[in-house]
Amino acid sequence: MSITAEEKARVVKEYATKDGDTGSPEVQVAILSSRIATLTEHFKVHAKDNHSRRGLLKLVAQRRKMLDYLKATDESRYQSLIERLGLRR
Repeated sequence: MSITAEEKARVVKEYATKDGDTGSPEVQVAILSSRIATLTEHFKVHAKDNHSRRGLLKLVAQRRKMLDYLKATDESRYQSLIERLGLRR
């Protein structure tokens, strides 16, 4: 239930703050959001896949921690990111 290399490269390119940026919170949260969306679609077909559901919950918690970190360190970057990703509607 992973994302493809092309999808990951597209997300990194879109959310990178500079060339070669793969470690910034924006990029990491965007990659996690993409993986979460992929797993969410997977569960529409495979409702009883509890092993993957546990992985989904771990991804959501990891994204939440990164967003909390970003909010604590730089509120404007946090607001910008959640708007770009469409979170917290």
